[in-house]
Amino acid sequence: MANAPKSTRTDRAKMGIGLTTMLRVLDDPRSVPDLRKYFGVGLPLGGMSPFTGGRFELLAGGGDRAASCDVITADDLIAVEMLSVQVPPRIALDLLEGNLGNEVARALHEIPLDAALGIGDADKRVADGSPADTAWRLLTNCDGIGWVTAGKLLARKRPKLIPVYDDVVRCAYGAPTKFWHWLDAKLRERDGVLAQRLAELRGEAGLPREISALRILDVTFWMRHRDQHSRGKGCPGLSDSPPAGGGA
Repeated sequence: MANAPKSTRTDRAKMGIGLTTMLRVLDDPRSVPDLRKYFGVGLPLGGMSPFTGGRFELLAGGGDRAASCDVITADDLIAVEMLSVQVPPRIALDLLEGNLGNEVARALHEIPLDAALGIGDADKRVADGSPADTAWRLLTNCDGIGWVTAGKLLARKRPKLIPVYDDVVRCAYGAPTKFWHWLDAKLRERDGVLAQRLAELRGEAGLPREISALRILDVTFWMRHRDQHSRGKGCPGLSDSPPAGGGA
């Protein structure tokens, strides 16, 4: 299943941050402006967000559109570049025209479009040996595709089930092991309060419904932690400090 490289942190850190901390980050007054900035909400006609990742879900109608939901397309390969990763050319061709693409398509076909992390049997949908795990392993077994790129490709195809996940967000979450299962469990805690808060944030930020709850969570934590994480090696994780100026 989708896991980042082994962490050198303590066992406690590998459990990841708690739900209370996650909710505190989401409730921070910086969250809505960060989401609006990232996704370019309120820009004048023709204006572009400074973050190309704001187009990841929506480019060419989305990766989960009915006509191509089970196959990796050229649009998907461009979309992941919006998130600052690139599929090597030979692997891209194999995904578009070769056996690799056929194998990934067979796995995707077994994953319902409406499968959503934190709901129903999603824990089984992301278990070891599941079609999602199979697709992830097919991709990560390719030279030049690591866990970040593989996850982003699958997030493009099943945005409600597979989260975008990179080094910055992994660090912010406390580097939990078995990440898909960890996040599924967080979304179920306390009667789904995390999912409820993410839905509220979508409305508060004025985001379209195509932006999944998983992506809202990812972007909120990425925007909050990216500057701190980029300062060098040995990042201690997300600083849970209040905004400057006493919360103003």
